[in-house]
Amino acid sequence: MSSTGAENKGPARRKPLLAWIAPLTAAALAVGGGVFANNTASAEPPLPKKTAQQLLTGVAGANVPGLSGTVTETANLGLPSLPTGGQGGPTSSSDFSDLLSGTHTLKVWTSGTDKSRVAMLGTYGESDLIRNGKQAWLWSSKEKKAVHSRFVGVTPDWQRPGEPAGPASTPQEMARQVLKAIDPSTTTTVARNVTVAGRSAYQLVLTPKDSRSLVDTVTIAVDARTSVPLQVQVTADGQTKPAISVGFTTVDFSVPDAKTFVFDPPQGTKVTEHTVTAPDKRDRTDARKQADKLASRTKTVGTGWTTVVITKADKKTGADRSMPGRAGNDPMVQALPRVSGSWGSGRLLSGALFSAVITDDGRVAVGAVRPQLLYSALQK
Repeated sequence: MSSTGAENKGPARRKPLLAWIAPLTAAALAVGGGVFANNTASAEPPLPKKTAQQLLTGVAGANVPGLSGTVTETANLGLPSLPTGGQGGPTSSSDFSDLLSGTHTLKVWTSGTDKSRVAMLGTYGESDLIRNGKQAWLWSSKEKKAVHSRFVGVTPDWQRPGEPAGPASTPQEMARQVLKAIDPSTTTTVARNVTVAGRSAYQLVLTPKDSRSLVDTVTIAVDARTSVPLQVQVTADGQTKPAISVGFTTVDFSVPDAKTFVFDPPQGTKVTEHTVTAPDKRDRTDARKQADKLASRTKTVGTGWTTVVITKADKKTGADRSMPGRAGNDPMVQALPRVSGSWGSGRLLSGALFSAVITDDGRVAVGAVRPQLLYSALQK
């Protein structure tokens, strides 16, 4: 795809380390079926009994014309302290890149398949992602910047069924990701009923059969009336509280007013315009080459919840400091514990739900597993 407009780094001014920690974390959670959650459930309302399969079928077919609500997201991955876009001290950041740690409040609205809005509220500002038909806005009140994208002759990802664009920010999107991971390596059960955001809900529990996974359980609260996921919890092995969480604290299934998805930049906002057009023959050829190159540098070892993804840096593009192959030069990477073995040597980043090894020879191995499994995968 081609685009026009000045280059814009957006509101998230992440350090090189964060530039690759975010996708690594997302990959680890996707592999393990991990999702975000908030422990706001209470009470045990009486509901007709349903099997796990009935709940799975209901979630897969859930379809509401629209909704709005408040979501609380909490992440406690046990990662080392890292600088982010937020301010120092006990404040709440409005930077989307800071969702990897702490507790955050988001307002969400959806209407049909082509309109959505997510507003991340912080102590000193707000960031919004608005999608409306074939245009989108990304705005930061703190940075006083906005990126406006128009799609001409191409359908945006968020208008394609089953292809939500961008990071998941609602329980529905999180549940969609985790349900993709259900396979013979997962046990599904039904726990006690709960009340979430004032609504009666079932609890669907997913448990990895392989004890080598760092994921202990994933619990999805399913609305009894609409089958829409209201809350998702992922708990790490050996812990009692969710390591990452997302859930509605309030929810309304009315269709939001159309003006909710229309954005008018406040005075003083610097706007960067982008026009995204359908790729021509040369673009498609280049895209295929890039995809083939990435595939040749990436491999997976294992299956299900214990899958390990290994990526090898592209030496030709190694000058890009955001690439994993250059991450080893970052001072924060150098501060990570040094590890070595018959597989080689490098630096280890470990958290409650995933582990990652950045090797000295330019490889990155990540998975929802303990480090020893990464070392074994690097030997293969």
